[in-house]
Amino acid sequence: MSAIDEGIVREYFEQNGFLVRQVRKYQVSARRKTGDEEIDLLVYNPSWQRGARKPDFFLFSNELPLVHRAMIAVKGWHTGVFTPNMLKSSPEIFRFLEDNVLKEATRFFPTDAGSNEGELTKILVLPSLPTQEPFRTQSVQLLKERGVDAIISFRSMLLDLIEKIEINRNYGKSDTLQVMRILKNYDLLKDAQLDLLSERAAPVRRPKS
Repeated sequence: MSAIDEGIVREYFEQNGFLVRQVRKYQVSARRKTGDEEIDLLVYNPSWQRGARKPDFFLFSNELPLVHRAMIAVKGWHTGVFTPNMLKSSPEIFRFLEDNVLKEATRFFPTDAGSNEGELTKILVLPSLPTQEPFRTQSVQLLKERGVDAIISFRSMLLDLIEKIEINRNYGKSDTLQVMRILKNYDLLKDAQLDLLSERAAPVRRPKS
């Protein structure tokens, strides 16, 4: 996982009111990761309301207020699609769900009065799922069976960040947001709503008779 991938996820959750903790600052490549090293990010929502329902499996920004505390695994494999075959042949995707990892993640959070310590949402950040059936449904089923509570796509996070960025602000404390702001300022990035409006406004071409 590159720093830019983790930076996008961090900015996304911070922009939506979460407190974000990075457990480690180094990469592991020559050996298998320990429990705490499988954790990419931990997030905590101070505005979470007790008694709220569980968030949907496909996690968008409007569902984030329903997340209390979560452990996040970031898989920035941007050229890949998480097909059923990939999920079955890539056990490393699910190592963050092992019992020793979950136990390690839980100890980073405070024990809230009246709260169940096991209520930890396991979120997987990925590039995309298959768009065609039955592969999409099969991928979702495999993820749920392995213990993933919710997924977020990089596309969804980037669209949300791009929409919230204001070009007249200097995001000097965040390289990720500053780069997006510069690209947006020069019309190299556009809000998703603007793209949608432009598509609706495009004239329909009729075939020549």
